[in-house]
Parts: sequence; C-alpha cells; structure tokens
Amino acid sequence: MQRERILPISIEEEMRDSYLDYSMSVIVSRALPDVRDGLKPVHRRVLYGMHELGLQAGKPHKKSARIVGEVLGKFHPHGDTAVYDSLVRLVQDFSMRYPLIDGQGNFGSIDGDSPAAMRYTEVRMKAIAGEMLKDLDKETVDFSLNFDDSLEEPTVLPSAIPNLLVNGSSGIAVGMATNIPPQNLREVVDGIIALIENPDIEIADLMKHVIAPDFPTAGIIYGYEGVKQAYLTGRGKVVIRARALVEVTQKNGRESIIVTELPYQVNKVRLIEKIVELVHDKKLEGIADIRDESDRDGMRLVIELKRDAVAKVVLNNLYKHTPMQDTFGVIMLALVDGMPRVLNLKQMMEYYIRHRNEIVLRRTQYDLTAAEKRAHILEGLKICLDNLDEVITTIRQSPDAPTAQSSLMEKFGLTEIQSKAILEMRLQRLTGMERKKIDMEYQETLLLIDELRSILANPQKQMQIIREELLKVKDVYGDARRTEIVPQEGDFSIEDMIAQEDVVITITHDGFIKRFPVSGYRRQARGGKGVAGAQAKHDDFVEHMFIASTHNYILFFTTRGRCYWLKVYEIPEAGRTARGRSLANIMELQPAEKIRAYINIRNFDEPGFIVMATGNGTVKKTGLDEFSRPRRNGIAAITIEENDELIDARLTDGDHQIILAKSSGYVVRFPESEIRSMGRTAMGVRGITLDADEKCISMVTTKRFDTTLLAVTDNGFGKRSRVEDYRLTKRGARGVITLKAHEKTGAMVGLLDVNDEDDLIIITNNGIVNRQHVSDIRLTGRNTSGVRLIRLMAGDIISALARVPKSDEEIDPDSLPENPDGQIDLF
Repeated sequence: MQRERILPISIEEEMRDSYLDYSMSVIVSRALPDVRDGLKPVHRRVLYGMHELGLQAGKPHKKSARIVGEVLGKFHPHGDTAVYDSLVRLVQDFSMRYPLIDGQGNFGSIDGDSPAAMRYTEVRMKAIAGEMLKDLDKETVDFSLNFDDSLEEPTVLPSAIPNLLVNGSSGIAVGMATNIPPQNLREVVDGIIALIENPDIEIADLMKHVIAPDFPTAGIIYGYEGVKQAYLTGRGKVVIRARALVEVTQKNGRESIIVTELPYQVNKVRLIEKIVELVHDKKLEGIADIRDESDRDGMRLVIELKRDAVAKVVLNNLYKHTPMQDTFGVIMLALVDGMPRVLNLKQMMEYYIRHRNEIVLRRTQYDLTAAEKRAHILEGLKICLDNLDEVITTIRQSPDAPTAQSSLMEKFGLTEIQSKAILEMRLQRLTGMERKKIDMEYQETLLLIDELRSILANPQKQMQIIREELLKVKDVYGDARRTEIVPQEGDFSIEDMIAQEDVVITITHDGFIKRFPVSGYRRQARGGKGVAGAQAKHDDFVEHMFIASTHNYILFFTTRGRCYWLKVYEIPEAGRTARGRSLANIMELQPAEKIRAYINIRNFDEPGFIVMATGNGTVKKTGLDEFSRPRRNGIAAITIEENDELIDARLTDGDHQIILAKSSGYVVRFPESEIRSMGRTAMGVRGITLDADEKCISMVTTKRFDTTLLAVTDNGFGKRSRVEDYRLTKRGARGVITLKAHEKTGAMVGLLDVNDEDDLIIITNNGIVNRQHVSDIRLTGRNTSGVRLIRLMAGDIISALARVPKSDEEIDPDSLPENPDGQIDLF
C-alpha cells in the first residue's frame, strides 16, 4: 500500500494564494468589462443566449425565465437572480443610454421599484444589440469552452458599436472598481473617426467631438474640470444637477420649483423622502409642499414654496443638501488583454479601433476562404460544361458513384471537391441560361476575391471600412445629446478673458489672415485715393474682407466646396498695414484650396440654411445644423465639378430671395423656395444660365425690398438700382441687364445689397482701402454704366468689397479702440 504524501503549508500562505485566485476570478470573470465590447461575462452570455434562441429584433418576445434558464444551464453557473438582474439592466432606458434588450412588462422604474418576476416579463433583442453580434458566425472572435466543456461561447463580441463608451459600465471587483459614464453615440463615432484620420490627435482635440458624458436621465453637468480630468487621466469627478425651473401658480400666485430631470442613478422616491426629512428637521426652509406629478409623458416633481421664500435660495439649498446635485466618480477601468487598466479617452478609442480592425481582418479572411472554395467548385463546373458529352459518357459508364468520381478526377484533372460537385449537379444546370449564370458567378467571384485580398493587404482600406460602418451605425442609432453642460461658478474659459468686440478680418490672395478693429479704416469722400491697408508683397493682394465679433464662429468655405471653422479670437491680430498670418498655419487646407466665402455664426441651434453658389451658376441649400460639428481638417459642404469652383455662401432662413450676377452685367432674381434642401455632399441645381464666355461672379440673399443693389466693375465704376427693378424670374433664367459693361468700366466683379445707412469699403489689388457713404452714390436705372467710385492707379483693379454701417465720426486709422460703435453686419 502506497503511503499518502502530506505537504505541510502555513495557513497564511494558503489564505493568500486562495484569496488571490478568488480576486482574479472576480476581476476577470465577473466584475469588470472588456475594453473591446464593453460587456461583463454575464451580459455577454445573456446576449449570446438570446442570439442562440433566435430572439432578434422583430421576432416575438419570449419569457425572461426562458433566457435566464438558457444562460444558467449552458454558460453562467451562478444564481438566477444575478442573471435576471443583469438582463433587467439591459432593458432599462434610465440605466442604459442605448438599451440592448426590448422588454414587455414591469422592468422597474426610476423610483426604485423592483422589476416583476422573470416568469411575468418578456424580452427580445433590440436592433442595436444585433450590431453587437454582427458577423459572429464568420469566425471573427475566439470561442472558449463553457464551465462543463460541453459547449462553446464567445470570449468577446464583434461589437460594431463602441459599447463601452456609449453605455458605460460600473462594477466593484476586489481591490478595484470601475465607473465609466455613458456617452453620446454621435459624438463617440465622430471622435473615433477623428482618431482614425489622425492617429496623433491630442485628447484635447478629441474632446471637441466627445464633449462630455451623456446620461440617459439627461440632467445638467455643472462645471467642466471634472470631465476634462476624466478624459485626460481616466479618473475624475463629474458634478450632475437636476434640471429645475421656477413657475408661478395661477391660483395663489406662489412660486414652485419644477424638477423635470434628475442626476443619473438618483432614486426619485428617496429624493422626495430626503427633502421631506430636511424640511421636518428645519434644515430646508421655504418649502410649503411637494408633489410628484410624473406620468408616462415625463417627470414632473413640484416643490411648492412659501410666499416669502426666494426660489433661487431654496433651489441652491436643494442642490447643496439633497441628491438633486450628485457627483459621478469616473474610474475608466477595463480589461485590456485580460488585465485591468485605467484608460483615458484616447486609449479606450484606440483599443476599440484595434478590436474592430481585427474583426474586419478575420471577417474578410473568412469571406475570402469561402469565395476561394466557391471559385474552385465553379472552375470544376466550367470544365464539366466545356466537356459535357464526355463527362456524361464517363458517368454513364461508371458502375457506381465512387467509380464515377475517380474517373472524373483522372480524366479531367479535377479535385475530389470538384468531382463531387459535378456529380451532385442537377440536370437543369445544363441549360444554356444556367451555363451563363455559372460563367457570370465565376467572374463575380473572382472580382470578389481580388477585392477581399486587397482589403487584407491594405490597412487604409481596413480603416475606411471601419469608418464607413461607424458612420452607418451613427446614422441609424445616433440621437441628440440629452445632458446639458453649464459652466460652474469660478470656471473660466479663454473666451471669458477675451473682450467682445467687432473686428475686420482680411484674407489675402496667398492665404494670409488677420483681424483689426473695424473703426481703424477712416471714411473718405467718393472718388478719394484711400488709405493704405494690408501691404501687398509681390503679386499678393487682399481678396476677402468681413466683419465679426471676437466670440463668434466663422465658417470658411473654399473654392473646392469644403467648410472649415475658427473662433474669431483665434485669428491673430495685426496692424493695419500687416499681411497677417498664413491660413496654412491655422487651418489644415488642402493643396490648391482657397477661401472663397464665410458665414458668421453665434451658435448652431437656431434654424437656418446655408445657400451656396458656384462659378458655373449652380446653387445649393443645406441645413445649418449639418455644419454644427466641422473639423479642423474640413468637411464637405458641396460637391464641385472639376472645371467649377464655389464663389459664395450665405446664411438664410428659408424665405429669402436669391440674386445671382454674371460677369457680363446680367442678374437673375428668384425665391429661395425654388431650391430644395440637400445634404452636404450634394452638387446642387442650376441657378442661372450662362453663355460660354460668362461666369457667375456674385450672389446676394435678401428679404428687404427697400434695399438697393450696388454693382461694381473692376475698373472702379459702380451703380445703384432698386431691387424691385429686377423682375422675379424662375431659377435658371438668363437674367436681366444691371450694368453696361464695356472696355472703360471693365467686367462686373461684384454685386452687394446696400442702403443709405451703409458705408462701402473697396479694396484693390495693391492693398488700397477706401471707405465712403453709400448714400453718396445716386440711384440710377438698370441699363446704365454707373459712376466712378474710386480713382485707381495704373494697373490696379478692385479685388474685394465690403458693406459696413455708416459712421459719422472721423476716426484716426492708427488708433485701436476696444469697443467700436454700432452693430456690425456682414456683407
């Protein structure tokens, strides 16, 4: 009998080793999400179990108990409560920013109500959950054996949506915890695409896309410093406030605080209990009554105040003493290659991109293998069809199928797979039509193989596929931000430290930009010689000029139809005679791209449209909100043909009139309603018909019928006519004459809408700036040559025009006033 071997071990060592094993099991297999799909094992198993049961979106719901039993019996040997609670969370729209499961029945509420028992509720997957499991059957992820080695389960899901970022996660492991806030899907996709396009992008630039967490219960993020720290380091404290407003009750004239949104994960019933407790203990004063008037249309918590109470003071005390202001402690901890790591915003996106790249590679390889197998079989079928009589004879002379297969392989050099396919082929495939189908399928399969191989060999194509799939997900499932961000008292941005004033922005032909106070240009009498503005160097000259507030956004539209943006205060300030700074050092312009137009925007929330015109007479209208997230490297505003370029872009409200001018002196006027709104990448429609030697040189948008049109030629002549002198026509007409252009006047170079309250600024190629009253230019009929506006030196011509408000003061052009008088308009 063999003696039993006993190894002595200290209890301290055994406890340490056992506890470490338990800790790692909890960390890796229970409490922390994977950085790739953002799921813990139990959530992954719930979704996979529903996938196996065929509970996709659009299919009938099934009892939750059925899913819980499936997951318990096959993949997750823990308590049924743990599985059901996890399933319930995936249903709750107040817990998940983008719920993954569609439920029928009681799944709890924001009041803290418990869900109904699993035997009463029913579930199926939402469409967005299908994106998590997309291509799972194409060997895109690794599978591992379940707890009893009888089945396989995925170690991670393909996850076509960046689930960890958009839905967040929370969990307590051993010695560590994670608390990742949810984000807005549109913002996250924009951020990931920005990272794909520029792998060296800074986190600060990513935060221009992913602005802040976006909670399912909305609320208000109070202060931005915590968000910034969370995104930069992976840890931070985000302060969230309830949304509250003050109403006056009609009956008794008392004020009430109405709460419509609560901080994330705040229980409404417990909040009410806390407020009642504080009022009873006299720690909160001024509250007369509290009522919960919430219904299926939304939350409405009414806190009625006493007559002498100050609503602002009561509200501040509620924020201070109750969960109406809460702190979300961000810890962006996730499993990376099986190890827990705290990640910043960029790292989380990088690991997701790496995961999706692997999915694309494995899916493409799977499709390639399948296509090569199919092409191999089709090659055999083609050999059969090319030698049809001999193949039939061979088969008929064979005593059995194995012999026939061997004979085919020997006679025609076929493989076992090809010969088997020939033997299994139906006789109808021998018809002429079917034979053509085989040839077509073979050619299509070869093209598919070439495309799949090129994807595997080209990382740029892989990134493009990831980008396109993310954009599709964004279009289908993306929605507007719910959580508002407001600055905390004491939080200052760079904008707070910059004086708000109106400035002149000038851009030269070679792309140099500067800002300068508008009043620095002295008004002169009509016909004067002007004062020196930006000094031209070599052949450079001032080509664009516009007016804007330092706190505004400026959208820059280029000749190639792309849109860029800057804050006005980001434009360098320079003296009146300086050229400024190269746009190439401020914006990432593409080669041979020049700024052609601009739009001055205070914010993008107001309704409006951008109307654009090109030199070939094309016009296009696009909603302003489509330009709300421009990038430093530009976005497409309009598709431009090879021999065309953008000449102007204007902001309208949908009810303007469009006036287009040709170089020959003709103008067409038509309602904006004749242009339908299109997407950013559309080409537009015909605005004015041109002859071979004509170009469309200006666009005016106006709603004012008391205004006049000022036409200017390149030799310094101009004339004013009333807008009503130009009859309203259909879009695409040839136009009516507005100015007789001949050798003395030169070609028409610009058309502005002006009135007697405006001043005109003229800029020449040599950098001369002239300012004069528009009222000094008399009104004339359409069919005239006009009057001389400025005396030009030999070889000099007009390069740009601007309209500014009339100034009655003579101001020293060398002075730099902080606050110029009057409201500045754009031309």
